[in-house]
Amino acid sequence: MEGAAMASKEEENMELAQMATKETEEVVGVDNEEANELQANSHGKRLKRIDSLDLESSRVSGMASHGSNLLTMASILQLAFQSIGVVYGDIGTSPLYVFASTFTDGIRHPDDILGALSLIIYSLTLLPLLKYVFIVLWANDNGDGGTFALYSLICRHAKVSVVPSQQAEDKELSTYKLAIPSRQLKRALKIKEALEKSNAAKTVLLILALLGTSMVIGDGVLTPCISVISAVQGIKTVHSSLSQEVVAMISVAILVILFSIQRFGTQKVGYSFAPAILIWYLFISIIGIYNIAKHDTSVFKAFYPKYIFDYFRRNTKQGWISLGGIVLCITGTEAMFADLGHFSVRSIQIAFTGIVYPALICAYVGQAAYLRKFPEDVADTFYKSTPNGIYWPMFVVAIIAAVIASQAMISATFSIIKQSMALDCFPRVTVIHTSSKYEGQVYIPEINFILMIACVVVTASFKDTTKIGNAYGIAVVGVMIVTSTFLTLVMLIIWQTHLFLVAIFVIVFGAIEMVFFSAVLYKFPQGGYLPLAFALVLLFVMYVWQYVHAKRYAYELEQKVSTEYISSLGSSLSVSKVPGIGLLYTELAHGVPAIFAHFVRNLPAIHSVLVFVCVKYLPVNTVPDGERFLVRCIGPKEQKMYRCIARYGYRDTRTGNVEFENQLLEFLKKCILSDDTHTCDMNNQPQCNENYCSRRESVVDIGVVSENAVMNACTMENVEEELDFLENAKKSGVVYLMGDSEVIASKDSSLLKRFIVNYAYDILKRNCRKGQAALEIPHRNLLQVGMTYYI
Repeated sequence: MEGAAMASKEEENMELAQMATKETEEVVGVDNEEANELQANSHGKRLKRIDSLDLESSRVSGMASHGSNLLTMASILQLAFQSIGVVYGDIGTSPLYVFASTFTDGIRHPDDILGALSLIIYSLTLLPLLKYVFIVLWANDNGDGGTFALYSLICRHAKVSVVPSQQAEDKELSTYKLAIPSRQLKRALKIKEALEKSNAAKTVLLILALLGTSMVIGDGVLTPCISVISAVQGIKTVHSSLSQEVVAMISVAILVILFSIQRFGTQKVGYSFAPAILIWYLFISIIGIYNIAKHDTSVFKAFYPKYIFDYFRRNTKQGWISLGGIVLCITGTEAMFADLGHFSVRSIQIAFTGIVYPALICAYVGQAAYLRKFPEDVADTFYKSTPNGIYWPMFVVAIIAAVIASQAMISATFSIIKQSMALDCFPRVTVIHTSSKYEGQVYIPEINFILMIACVVVTASFKDTTKIGNAYGIAVVGVMIVTSTFLTLVMLIIWQTHLFLVAIFVIVFGAIEMVFFSAVLYKFPQGGYLPLAFALVLLFVMYVWQYVHAKRYAYELEQKVSTEYISSLGSSLSVSKVPGIGLLYTELAHGVPAIFAHFVRNLPAIHSVLVFVCVKYLPVNTVPDGERFLVRCIGPKEQKMYRCIARYGYRDTRTGNVEFENQLLEFLKKCILSDDTHTCDMNNQPQCNENYCSRRESVVDIGVVSENAVMNACTMENVEEELDFLENAKKSGVVYLMGDSEVIASKDSSLLKRFIVNYAYDILKRNCRKGQAALEIPHRNLLQVGMTYYI
């Protein structure tokens, strides 16, 4: 019996190991058809495709493994300090209005204060602290947070993406290595397989990601509006004659100033705002402790959750409706995750657990202690509970803190727009990295301008915080539900968490969020429609861009030029050679794009030297000049065709066209010098960069092998002839070739598809940043040919 059990256990482990091995091979993409197209590197360990430069172009020396940056404790504390001003302004200013929003009809029973306080305490503890700080933050995608980060993380580990976003560098991640066989691994593989086979599941996941992202962006509009209006309205306490129109005008002016300073970057804004928010947290903590000591120390009974049940038993439906006010105590929670790319996990955790959470608890407990003695002041709890001696200093700090609260969602919006663009789910916009030290700190001028206009329109239209406050909760809880859904998949597929723990997470947090969501939906007619309207518009824009881009990319992959066509160009009498160098830009890092054949058909001539250039941006701050280019031959050497990958870091700027040409040609010369035979075709292509030139048999390290050793391996006459040919081609001029593609729905398409492709996408494409502008291609040297894609 014991032997049979051991044999059964061995069979199970073997089965799991086989499944894991099969899964690893699928992820890495090694199948029978590709096996003959792989070659080992100099160490005989890592495999490289010989028909593309996609894998090699994704790694440079000094690149942080898996996006993990090792920060010193000093750097972490600096980031924690900055995060106070950028991330925690929104959630920190919630004591201004939570009790007033909860008891809109007044306090009916003294113990209702304890019930509401207990709800606030456990909402802050379970959602921001336990869920986000200790769980969600660890589900980041190479340091980036937010809905799209979770989605891209899942897409890397399961083939569920309907966007062509999977890249070769993802296959080098350690998570793709063979895992130890276990029941959790077997379950993860089954779930993964089920998702990969279901097109409906893929579509649902994409729509959820887009919807969650759209809601966060919508929050980026609502948060500045409600924060600034609520701050400015405080002046009516002492100047009651001031009209609401004047308040709105002052709010609009402050909003314009706020968005104008975004161009200075998160780091400068964070250092400027952090001291003010720190003073704010210090003030509310001291005032809270003062109110507890002076008015009612018995409020600590609210830590006993029994008062929550008593609260709902007494108030029934009204208690459920009041959850729409309670949920305002956790507004800004999603900013901790969405803004993660600006900071780090440890810095966010330190700031929240060490400063934010204790200060908020003190503030709410202190306000409850005051209301136990003066329940009639619930409509203006914050200022009524402030001692008279520090009323004006507190008023000034409150105004500053409320304005700063807007910064959290503005920074989060920039981060998720950047992530959306990386997954080709958002039109091209200008992304400016404002810090040479931290990768995630970005500023997007176009989005900043659109947010400013939207905020001004909403502020001038509504003029008060009532309807905006009703809209607040729907976006906040909606994003939380989407995050929980994706995090559950991360636990099952990637983390391989025990099923019991996953069930606890889903039951506890899912129940809390669904109850909150049902309560905020009750206020839909009173302004709750606003974030949903924003979300639907953004969802449409993002889905249209993603849908057409995916169809267009698939078309380009299907229409790649064949090997026979490239080889036939040399013997074709209808195609002439013209002197000069042609740089043809393409998004494909492998294969010859169809636009090349279209060029030849419309203009039956090719340059004497033709280089297919693919510009690739890597998640590093800079790429050394010596590793900027990767070059590989295409076709017979008489064709003088090359593929070049130009790699840039996020802080690198494209040099002028003359300097770019000189760098590229100098690199081509080094590749020619490094190759002993220089016999290149589509099935045996040497690859070169300044540090190495490898072939199937050997690797020549330019930094180690002397120039004489390299020259001895080549025929001097052939090398000199090729170098002279390249120099003469350069003197004849360099021309940049690009396709001006037009995407049209096929004739058999439905009316909806024709509207999306022919009209909606066309409007977006005409108004986004052009490809030649993004690549900084000189207009005088640009040659474009039109091409139509029927999808």
